Amino acid sequence: MTVTVAIVGRPNVGKSTLFNRLVGRKIALVDDTPGVTRDRREAEGRIADLTFRVLDTAGYEDIKDGSLEDRMRQQTELAIREADVILFMIDARAGVVPLDQRFAQVLRKAGKVVHLVGNKAESTAAEAGLVEGFKLGFGEPIPLSAEHGLGLSELYSIVSKAIDEAAASISAVQSRNLEEMPEVDVDITEDMLEGEGEEATLRWNPKRFLNVAIVGRPNAGKSTLVNRLVGEDRVLVGPEAGITRDSILVPWEWEGRVINLVDTAGIRRRSRVTQKLEKLAVGDSLRSIQYAEVVVLMIDATMPFEKQDLQLADLVEREGRAMVIAINKWDLIEDKNATLAALRESCERLLPQLRGIPMVTLSGLQGRNIDKLMAAIFKIERSWNSHVSTARLNRWLQGMIEGHPPPAVSGRRLKIRYMTQAKTRPPSFILFASRPDALPTSYLRYLTNGLREAFDIQGTPIRLWVRAGSENPYFDPSKRRIG
Repeated sequence: MTVTVAIVGRPNVGKSTLFNRLVGRKIALVDDTPGVTRDRREAEGRIADLTFRVLDTAGYEDIKDGSLEDRMRQQTELAIREADVILFMIDARAGVVPLDQRFAQVLRKAGKVVHLVGNKAESTAAEAGLVEGFKLGFGEPIPLSAEHGLGLSELYSIVSKAIDEAAASISAVQSRNLEEMPEVDVDITEDMLEGEGEEATLRWNPKRFLNVAIVGRPNAGKSTLVNRLVGEDRVLVGPEAGITRDSILVPWEWEGRVINLVDTAGIRRRSRVTQKLEKLAVGDSLRSIQYAEVVVLMIDATMPFEKQDLQLADLVEREGRAMVIAINKWDLIEDKNATLAALRESCERLLPQLRGIPMVTLSGLQGRNIDKLMAAIFKIERSWNSHVSTARLNRWLQGMIEGHPPPAVSGRRLKIRYMTQAKTRPPSFILFASRPDALPTSYLRYLTNGLREAFDIQGTPIRLWVRAGSENPYFDPSKRRIG
């Protein structure tokens, strides 16, 4: 049994620092600048033997004018509605300020269990602020230092009590439902069982997660697409460029498959990134590419394939991740057929290392072609996981060599022995040859393109390593073809 714990408070009181402490990793951006966090972020928190869902929120500001701060406030209020336990954080060194008092009024109306936490309480300078906390009406403030890990034992007691109460409540509901439930006969077939005889148990098929990161330049429509996919305003959107700062993971399900969507901050050219906070956000986005299995590169249809788009695509290829190019804002294009043909030609010309990469036109704002995007994601995932048997590989290799033998270098003939696949994700192959250092890059490109065509490994990175080798260990002289 688990519960949801939301960390709320005004800007710059240390909410993200506590979030990282509970999660055990620095996944939320932390900086002295107020208002770093804008979206609500969730992860699995842990204190000793307790695990629970923890929400990090934007600093609460009492603004209702449709601005970015107003939208941030709405995200915080959504987290409050989702939470079972609320940790209302104040800065114990600064004491209670008017915005704390206004936020306390909002929390009292929410009707949730609220615990007041006085952060930055590691020194005697915080004593006066903790005393001031009593006037907010949430009982005795809990002294805490999120940065130094002080006061977690009190949080353990709070979360433990909430978990016990939630378990007791569910148990009571289940007992009542069992009493009211009519008896039903269920036929269990052999394919539903695991094991034999009396020890047979029902087979459990866990759903496999797929990690998908959505990256691109600022204002390409990444957050709008995430909201359209999950069917709610899960992340902040707006006309302002650079709204997203943290990489926000959003679990979601599509046709029975669990997808971990990761919305990332827009990535500009390095020369234009000067502020410390933007550097942190870009670094977080780049780490999301390493975490992902499939990367969706969002490109603005009105400004396609700019230099930064190509650099991002090259980075994804070098990281060995599967990729889909999503051409967003397609509803703004008038001559769609001509534009699409030009985009495909540009893609093949500018990204030859990703030959055959899937490209989908869509409108995140209107929800057009979402099904085509998901089909492309699943297809490229299959290619990324492609495995070819050694026997098939070497039959194919023999035909490639007969059709185009490797060139002689310095008057000496190159002998290619055999090939095997070392791993998948991405498909990686080892080619054994007599003189690996002398094999031209053009011939390796010839073999790589042949692999794509013969085994339908289009659009995904392919790794081809050359090693020194003697005879083919898979060759059986007794089966040599005659004639």
